[in-house]
Amino acid sequence: IFLCKRIGSILGLYNFYPIHIYLYVCVCLLIFKSLIGRLVIGQNGILSTPAVSCIIRKIKAAGGIILTASHSPGGPGGEFGVKFEVANGGPAPDIVSDKIYQISKTLEEYAICPDLRVDLSRLGRQEFDLENKFKPFRVEIVDSVDIYLNLLRSIFDFNAIRNLLTGPNQIKIRIDAMNGVMGPYVRRILCDELGAPANSAINCIPLEDFGGQPPDPNLTYATALLEAMRGGEYGFGAAFDADGDRYMILGQNGFFVNASDSLAIIAANLSCIPYFCQMGVRGFGRSMPTSTALDKVAKVMKVPVYETPTGWRYFSNLMDSGRCSLCGEESFGTGSDHLREKDGLWAVLVWLSILAARKQSVEEIVRDHWTKFGRHYYCRFDYEALEPRTAYFIMRDLETLITDKSFSHQQFAVGNNIYSVERTDSFEYIDPVDGTVTKRQGLRIIFSDASRLIFRMSASSHVRATLRIYAESYEKDPSQHNKEPQVM
Repeated sequence: IFLCKRIGSILGLYNFYPIHIYLYVCVCLLIFKSLIGRLVIGQNGILSTPAVSCIIRKIKAAGGIILTASHSPGGPGGEFGVKFEVANGGPAPDIVSDKIYQISKTLEEYAICPDLRVDLSRLGRQEFDLENKFKPFRVEIVDSVDIYLNLLRSIFDFNAIRNLLTGPNQIKIRIDAMNGVMGPYVRRILCDELGAPANSAINCIPLEDFGGQPPDPNLTYATALLEAMRGGEYGFGAAFDADGDRYMILGQNGFFVNASDSLAIIAANLSCIPYFCQMGVRGFGRSMPTSTALDKVAKVMKVPVYETPTGWRYFSNLMDSGRCSLCGEESFGTGSDHLREKDGLWAVLVWLSILAARKQSVEEIVRDHWTKFGRHYYCRFDYEALEPRTAYFIMRDLETLITDKSFSHQQFAVGNNIYSVERTDSFEYIDPVDGTVTKRQGLRIIFSDASRLIFRMSASSHVRATLRIYAESYEKDPSQHNKEPQVM
């Protein structure tokens, strides 16, 4: 059990990390059937979340523990948490998380090994004799990028992307790693491997405080990238979050691609990716709050769409059973069955592949998509730091209102649009693989034209609550595709 504190101290968090996080890591280790005799760690303690998933699958590890500035807060300020990956390289399902919690209530003590010193900068194996607890205990430091890069080489046409970035009609790109773990990946893959100039990449040094700016790839925080793109010099821009599983796409002059549109456009252009030409496309998955833009593409491609609760773990069963090839969430998480995690750099390489194949700008590709499938105007509004009891009563009263029979078939006028209620519900999900039922995942008001209003409580924190409201309005008429989402 000493490993829990050692993992924290290896990453320089010994005096910072609160005890309940150490215990969580303890329990993650304890759920394995035998004691851990080998740890695999990225060089300098850095691995992106998709790279961890890749390595778990490659070496057939029992699982993985990620200490990350994620959406699972655990630090003193709620800014640092733990992700636990199971043997398929995906997030722990509810049954595992529940087991971890139950075991945590039975722990009576833990031990530490303060004299253990691991050189995280030196690649290779380091072995330790720890009072015969392990014979020996092995720590293996691996190249943070290498295994993941080899996987990407098998998915994409790197020559086509390299020609896009270096050829006679090259496009200038701007990539913001936001001082998270993605710096080494951006430098090695986009610059060294694919030929983008070194100055294409910014904020590539991983910093403990991320340079004082939240590492969230959106228009609020990725301001340096947004300003650079607005200047018109660059044709493609992208930003990554702290652990590399989420991303944002911008076109020339700061043209913003919302996450739901990005997912749908990727789905419509999978023929540009050699991996999907070889493997085929079996189905799509999206979280319930994600817009139904993906559904329009799936209908044309004649493949099923699985609508799941928010949380990547719900996609893992679908992919493991061969039902789902591509999945995504409205918070800029997108991935495919090449891993069991969302993958920001993979999504960026998909976009570059589409640009290389179609020889159009980001904005032209998006507008062509809207013309063919219609535009899904989409907004999310977050009401944060609510007192949990207050948030509970808000959702309870709202459910009572919208599920009343008198609410059905009402009409609401917004500007020149009339929205007629078709149905309402409290979303529940029945896993098509194992039959697991997940209830009360958000309230939905669905209108007759496929527009939607969704209300959902975020599960990111147990101390304060966040109420998220999602508004989606569908517009088929191309002449109406130039409005701002906030006025629809």
